[in-house]
Amino acid sequence: MTLAEDECAFMLKATNTAGWQRELRFAPPRRWRFDFAWPQQRIALEIEGGGTWVSGRHNRGAGYVNDLEKYNAATLLGWRLLRVTPEMVSDGTALSLIEALLNNAQVAAK
Repeated sequence: MTLAEDECAFMLKATNTAGWQRELRFAPPRRWRFDFAWPQQRIALEIEGGGTWVSGRHNRGAGYVNDLEKYNAATLLGWRLLRVTPEMVSDGTALSLIEALLNNAQVAAK
């Protein structure tokens, strides 16, 4: 778990955002997990860690290709995926995106 994930969990609890799970596995037998997921709405959040501004795992060839495979598989399985940086968690952007997508999912279900 990263500090950004802990911060995001704190924000979700503080705002009473319901229905989320942390580290949800999807697409068995693959061992892929979403950082956060709302399974009933098939919404997922990935906090892109180290390497946003400096080359890190997600920006290197194999890591990038593996992430693309995971994200494309999620899309093909009907998941809507939000990808954010740790800075977007800290400044509230991630929470705003989550709330907007959840509200859209609730409206669509009516």
